[in-house]
Amino acid sequence: MSVYILVVDDEPDVETLFRQHFRRDLRAGRFLMEFAPSAPVALQRAVEIQDATLILILSDINMPGMSGLEMLPEVRARRPDVPVIMITAYGDPETRRKAIERGAVGLLTKPIDFALLRHEIDARLEQAA
Repeated sequence: MSVYILVVDDEPDVETLFRQHFRRDLRAGRFLMEFAPSAPVALQRAVEIQDATLILILSDINMPGMSGLEMLPEVRARRPDVPVIMITAYGDPETRRKAIERGAVGLLTKPIDFALLRHEIDARLEQAA
């Protein structure tokens, strides 16, 4: 069984950054990372990933079209079993409140603390095992 993490961000360099930080995990097959360039694509993939275990969605907040905050209630309705962590450059209390109210389990600010994110991923992997 494959374990997936879905990363949603419209910035193309985010995929490179995540693949660099988690290259050992990806090479070892601990989990797979899939990247969606927009909220609508992420919603579609979240529903399509049925033959594997989707353990976490990491989503940027500020994206063109549908924002991460707009996507959040939709993805929670379609996949209530999958935790969502929002990522933003603006970690102000109002943004945090909105994210939590709409169903996020957490909020990471940019630049991302990859040690903290790794801890979060490890916890999700343990729960999935």
